Amino acid sequence: MCGRARLSTDYSETRIKLKFDPDYPAPNIPASWNVCPTDPMLVAVRSEDGKRVPQQMRWGLVPRWAKDIKVGFSSINARAETVDTAPAFRDAWKGQRCLVVTDGFYEWKKPEKQPYAVAMADAGQMVMAGLWDEWKDKKTGERVRSCTIITCPPNALIGTLHDRMPVILAEEDWAKWLGEEPATSDELKALLVPYKDDAVTMWPVNRQKIGNVRNKDREVASPETLNHTAISVGPLPSGT
Repeated sequence: MCGRARLSTDYSETRIKLKFDPDYPAPNIPASWNVCPTDPMLVAVRSEDGKRVPQQMRWGLVPRWAKDIKVGFSSINARAETVDTAPAFRDAWKGQRCLVVTDGFYEWKKPEKQPYAVAMADAGQMVMAGLWDEWKDKKTGERVRSCTIITCPPNALIGTLHDRMPVILAEEDWAKWLGEEPATSDELKALLVPYKDDAVTMWPVNRQKIGNVRNKDREVASPETLNHTAISVGPLPSGT
């Protein structure tokens, strides 16, 4: 499960890191330390003319055949094991893959229900494997582009919190995932695996602050001092 994320990095840095087409306009996505389902996400897609471009998409994939946009509430994540066969995702799998650009995500440890922020250990951006689709409202004619984050079994660190984690893609695999380089379905599925334990870090955060979906400020990701040592966490990245 990946149900909360954050994106606070300056877009000018993201544009360079993701190698976006410099002539493509920047999407107007506000910084948020508490990105929730239905909020806008920054994603990278391959345009029709083969360029890597940024897009703003609603979090929670709504298949083009869906009768209601509310379908997206149950499609914020896609399981790696069935992403190519599940009705909601199999069409997008064939050619509408995307990179979901974040600074990390949050997960809740059970049974304490203690939230933790997860980030890259080097404080870099966390780029996740995603799918996207475009849905048209038959009543209003509005077109909505939406996305989902693919999840897989956890690595050892995230496994102390949950039995799933988002698929984090290494930079050398971005072009293959977007279709900029040829890849078979099996080769793409091979990318949907847990990321390296030592490449991610995490720390506890305040449950009241993150629990308020209207709270998008930096304080949401501030480290929280616990009364007991719940788990071993890594060093905090800068900028939290």
